[in-house]
Amino acid sequence: MLDVCLLGCGGMMPLPYRHLTSLMTRYNGSNLLIDCGEGTQVAIKEKGWSFKPIDTICFTHYHGDHISGLPGLLLTMGNAERTKPLVLIGPKGLERVVNALRVIAPELPFPIVFKEIQGAEQTFLENGYRITAFRVNHNVLCYGYTLEIARAGRFDVERARRADIPMKLWSRLQKGEVIEADGRVYRPEDVLGPARRGIKVTYCTDTRPTDSIAEHAAGADLFVCEGMYGEADKAQKAVEHKHMTFEEAGRLAKRANPAQMWLTHYSPSLVRPDEYMDGVRKLFPASEPGKDGKSVELDFAEE
Repeated sequence: MLDVCLLGCGGMMPLPYRHLTSLMTRYNGSNLLIDCGEGTQVAIKEKGWSFKPIDTICFTHYHGDHISGLPGLLLTMGNAERTKPLVLIGPKGLERVVNALRVIAPELPFPIVFKEIQGAEQTFLENGYRITAFRVNHNVLCYGYTLEIARAGRFDVERARRADIPMKLWSRLQKGEVIEADGRVYRPEDVLGPARRGIKVTYCTDTRPTDSIAEHAAGADLFVCEGMYGEADKAQKAVEHKHMTFEEAGRLAKRANPAQMWLTHYSPSLVRPDEYMDGVRKLFPASEPGKDGKSVELDFAEE
């Protein structure tokens, strides 16, 4: 099961009722963040989740509303006596940007591992997540992310018995481990059927509509997409500043056909996003306005 929480859905500036951009997921004891805008720590506390299991933070880009919460979060994690490494993933310039922010958080009891995205698309494997970063179209280098949790095939007891595989090795093989024992090599494919459908979440903000977004969000369990402007008269502004309108997000969702779409990264002028949802739902009925703390538990499909 994958827990997903939209910690903050605001763009540009925080508001009394809206934190800046951040999304958090929990899987198998490991937490992951995408973006860390101002207010992320407060949002995590409001949700009742913990800082300590955060193992990976992905950044879409380096505008302040997406990364300004990082120094304080690092200090909090350090004060919690964290010692294990923290992985940071982001566009070119990641280490330079983070080290500049760390002028106010210079001493940490844990190492930071920097992984800069190379090219238009790159995949990372972290703590059970398959993380695919894909380039989008903003006025600075910016990426969307797809998170996938793979699911192995069913364990075939009869195949294991026919192959004379000791029962004490079954659980390790089921977890994907290759085992060498008693002069033999045992592999997961010896006892597992075809891989089953996993869990998929796609997240993008600060971009014009792109083919890459629709392609990566295709068939996702959850698509979290920028909806900077709900008002029809803001369409030209969206083009000029390389953001997206609700309607454009709806068209992307119609192409990608995820199980559901949440809108996020609202302009400060967009006080009541609910009022602009009718047009989105005409394009893609399973659309919902995001809000701070909005959560879902995604489970593997029944087969």
